[in-house]
Amino acid sequence: MDQSMRATPVIPLPNPGEGGPVADLNGTNPPSGGAVPVVPLPDLGAGGPVADLNPPSDGATPVIPLPNPGEGGPVGPIFPLFPRQAHTRFLHAAFGYGPFRILVNGRLALSSLRYSALTGYGHISAGYQTITVAGTDGYIYLQKTLPFEADSPSTVAIINTAGGMDLLQIHDSCCAPSGGMGTIRLSNLARNSDPMDLLLADGRTVFADAVFKETTAFKRIYPGGYQFLLAHTDLEPMPQWQPVETMDSAFIGASPLPTTAATLFLQVRAGVNYTIFLLSAGSAQNAVQTLVAEDR
Repeated sequence: MDQSMRATPVIPLPNPGEGGPVADLNGTNPPSGGAVPVVPLPDLGAGGPVADLNPPSDGATPVIPLPNPGEGGPVGPIFPLFPRQAHTRFLHAAFGYGPFRILVNGRLALSSLRYSALTGYGHISAGYQTITVAGTDGYIYLQKTLPFEADSPSTVAIINTAGGMDLLQIHDSCCAPSGGMGTIRLSNLARNSDPMDLLLADGRTVFADAVFKETTAFKRIYPGGYQFLLAHTDLEPMPQWQPVETMDSAFIGASPLPTTAATLFLQVRAGVNYTIFLLSAGSAQNAVQTLVAEDR
């Protein structure tokens, strides 16, 4: 056969989608094998390097761009997320009981919390946590699961009930006092008390009818010295928006004072949140005492 008529062998094209080597379309510097080997494209979705279709004119090394958000592919370093913390304190307000041991999720938090004692704030993991109240001899009085909000302060009070005791969670979040003022509120944790009013010595009623397990909202108060009375009356309270002002000596004694259950002198400072806790002082009706917490 005439050699000029013999067909030149070629490498067949791959099936569609298979990738693989292709012919040298430009015909320049073909290798001895006749076909130009190329790196096969990756499978769909496998990722990996791709050809630079528009190489930079200045000779810089091309880089593979990061994928758009949500497209998948390589991402930067991942930093571990640490559990968010809540802030809580404990108050022993269960009259008639000795010191308690407090455990959080089975781990000892307080070894001896005596009656009317209030701890400082401590950190606790946000979320639902199981609180155990036990005697110093290990006897478990109660267990209760409470929710703790991240970055939020709260007071967990151990209180009396008809059948023994319970845990009462009080949220302590408050706007920071401004304008050179403080804030004040009343929390009634005395089961043997009537609904209680907080009055000034001149007869003004700051809070009215705070029942057992009730904690009032914070109210603004000017700095100064205050003589407070706790009593059960039918007096109307001051409007919530009206701040508490120091006493005017001209009004002291102008109104007959009711029979008081307890009294309290408080020196109020600017920028401080005050909580007056009302606790039992005995088993008789309205035998109460006060405990003041100052928080900045």
